[in-house]
Amino acid sequence: MAEYRYTVLFEPADEGGFVVTCPALPGLVTEGDTLEEARAMAQGAIRAYLESLRKDHLPIPSDKEPVKEEIRVLVSEIA
Repeated sequence: MAEYRYTVLFEPADEGGFVVTCPALPGLVTEGDTLEEARAMAQGAIRAYLESLRKDHLPIPSDKEPVKEEIRVLVSEIA
């Protein structure tokens, strides 16, 4: 059994809960009512995605870590 690691994004949903996406796996979207549920749903969705790729004899993408950086911006006030 192989282990894979992917970066996932948890975005608060307007109606509550979280929407989860994985930039390295196009089209993968899931959600959960709580952060814990969203994590579990993400694991299941990623597993199913990878199993589907294997079944179709397609390569499994690697996760490319996004570069995150805080940028400070100053905006002058209008007098």
